[in-house]
Amino acid sequence: MDTPPSVDKTDQSADPDGLPGRIRPSLAVTRDVALIGAVAIWGLWAGSGFLVPLVVALLLFVLIIAVADRAQELVPMPGWVASLLGAAVVMAGLSLVFYILASQATSFVRVTAGYETEIDDAMHRLAALLGNELAAFLRDTIVEIDMGALARSSFGGVTFLFNSFMLIVLYIGFLLAERLAFRHKIAMAAASPLLGAELTMMTDAISVSLQRYVGVKTFVSAVTAGISYAVFRFLGLEFPETWAVLTFALNFIPSIGSIIAVIFPALVALLQFETLTPFIIIVLGCGTIQFVIGNFVDPAMLGRTLNMSTFMVMVALTFWSTLWGVIGAFLSVPVTVCILIVMSHVPGLRPVAILMSQDGRLESGPPRR
Repeated sequence: MDTPPSVDKTDQSADPDGLPGRIRPSLAVTRDVALIGAVAIWGLWAGSGFLVPLVVALLLFVLIIAVADRAQELVPMPGWVASLLGAAVVMAGLSLVFYILASQATSFVRVTAGYETEIDDAMHRLAALLGNELAAFLRDTIVEIDMGALARSSFGGVTFLFNSFMLIVLYIGFLLAERLAFRHKIAMAAASPLLGAELTMMTDAISVSLQRYVGVKTFVSAVTAGISYAVFRFLGLEFPETWAVLTFALNFIPSIGSIIAVIFPALVALLQFETLTPFIIIVLGCGTIQFVIGNFVDPAMLGRTLNMSTFMVMVALTFWSTLWGVIGAFLSVPVTVCILIVMSHVPGLRPVAILMSQDGRLESGPPRR
């Protein structure tokens, strides 16, 4: 009686390169994911002129909705009236920012370029406080910086937004017009009612997280900018409105934004005044304000809305800044929060979302089957 041939339950068949058959699918998946990721990153970079105004419009739309909802909580009113009120408040604030920067941009660039001749005197004053060696190091570092180019590049992102202002306004108008119909269209586009419910839950989670993040950051940044403005006015610092606006904007950049918001006016105070007192007041006073608000007030108000690890925040900041420049630094956190929420609703990507989170806990569970 012939014995049946033995069957090797582990597939040891190899391709011409000698790789087991069970490894080939894994390599194919890795290859496909790498290609898709590379194409996606290239698309984000190549399409920045289209994508950046759209993302800015979406965030402003979220802020408008947050203001409108809060207005309805305070005073009962129709939804369309609240939306118009929210749009008016947000656009008025944005117009004020553009007006301040546009009215002072030329003088600011001219004055900062002229500060290069005053560095030596400032370094002599700083040497008395920090010592000759550290002062010499700072002098060599500052001399290598083209203050005029730095000032012009700082306004580059604002100029881009100003040039795209009408497009952003159009985006916001259409988003407001289709706000109520969007949920209904998601349900109709879904292949099944269960999928439609899951997509609606995901969009609601994104909307709630973004509204809370953008609303809290706007309020906290405005308070920080207001206190800093009072300090700048008290000291007689040149262009206090500009520094207050930049303080407001830079607080949206995680970690390093608050540091830059103190360094810039402190350096200008060092160059403008003949004593170190204004410099010390800005470093200690504004630095303390930034530290307290950034480490205590901000986290207490945000709660678990920003549930990303500190490492992922820095990775997101580096990634989006590389792709979209200064504007990418401002958009890095909200865009990454959206990506994390989407991943938390996809079973295959949920482990990645857990690794990106701060404590491994996600607001939403995996989609139900």
